[in-house]
Amino acid sequence: MTAQHQSPGVFAITKPKIMVVVSLFLTWWIAFLLPHYSPGIHAAFKSRLEEARQKIPAIKVDWRPDPEPRSNYNTSKIALLVEPRPLPHLVPQMLHMLTVIPPDWRMVFIGSEKSVISVGRSFAVKHQQVVGKLDLMVLPEPWEIDSKEKVYRLMTDIRFYDEFLPGVEWILKYEYDSILCANSEQSLNDWLHWSWAGAPRTPEDRFAGNGGLSLRKVSAIRNVLHFQERYNNTEPEDEWFGSRLWIMKNEKVASGNMGVLAVEDVYIEKPMGYHIRDGGSRLNDDVWKDHAQRKKILQYCPELSLIMDMKLERERCEGDRKDGTIGLTPEQQEKKKQEELKKQEEAKKKEEEARKKLEEEKQKLEEEKKQQEAASTDSAAATQTSGAAKSDETTKV
Repeated sequence: MTAQHQSPGVFAITKPKIMVVVSLFLTWWIAFLLPHYSPGIHAAFKSRLEEARQKIPAIKVDWRPDPEPRSNYNTSKIALLVEPRPLPHLVPQMLHMLTVIPPDWRMVFIGSEKSVISVGRSFAVKHQQVVGKLDLMVLPEPWEIDSKEKVYRLMTDIRFYDEFLPGVEWILKYEYDSILCANSEQSLNDWLHWSWAGAPRTPEDRFAGNGGLSLRKVSAIRNVLHFQERYNNTEPEDEWFGSRLWIMKNEKVASGNMGVLAVEDVYIEKPMGYHIRDGGSRLNDDVWKDHAQRKKILQYCPELSLIMDMKLERERCEGDRKDGTIGLTPEQQEKKKQEELKKQEEAKKKEEEARKKLEEEKQKLEEEKKQQEAASTDSAAATQTSGAAKSDETTKV
């Protein structure tokens, strides 16, 4: 027998047919209710759209940008660096100083063609130029900056301020071996009432205004240059200005521990910056020799690593005492100890030999003495015997 399969009839109830009927019913029901709820739906949608629109930040497009970006800054305040050499650390040093000086200050770099080209290659430097924060400048002839003396002449010539720094009233002059510390709680704007502030050379320095990192008021400089000129090849420009500003009335200048902006040869806690002469080749022992104090300085101002000639800890010399001197390594100390022990043993051996020799000589002397005594006794006995014999002979006669 074979099984027969019968297909369901047209009116048979199946699952697909039930689904079709239910979907049609729901469609008709939604179509019936939608007109009654559409105003509410439109209102809710409009409310959500307005909320989203309020969260979008406002954007203002300036179709006419300012052709002079320097106008965004205070042109009377500048940080000035004069450096003719294309040193590799100038770019990171300048970028760091740009972030530490107050936002309204600008920076001017005066260099040779080589140093300006070297610095100007940096994309970050180009950006600072575009926004008006930084100017790179090569002075025209006859101005020269290829030696310290020529920089001194530049800074003591009133024409330099008139021609290249018009309108400038405050100058933070820094050099390739100086830096401001980001951890300092002070701002350059806190020093604007000073005519000159810098670093003292001694604790009792009458004029504490070392120019390696110093804040200068241009009006005070002009007052000096209006009545006196510096002779070429004489004292440095900071000392020359200091000896004159110090005696002028109404000029507030750094003296002793007053107006100390930076540290060079005299240590103070948490200064605004440091001047490291020649990148660290001439460090003052009062500031840098003590290891604990040196560590404290570097923790406070880690930016010093940008300008100092430093080595990694793993490059430290063996036997380094961390005070600028080199002692013996452990191997050398052990060798020295062994040599000292050997010397002590040799000295002890020589002392023992000398003692033995002395005892031998003493014993020899005693033996010789005994022999002499014995010889003397024998001689005396012989003499007595001879005398007795002579006496006997005389008696017989």
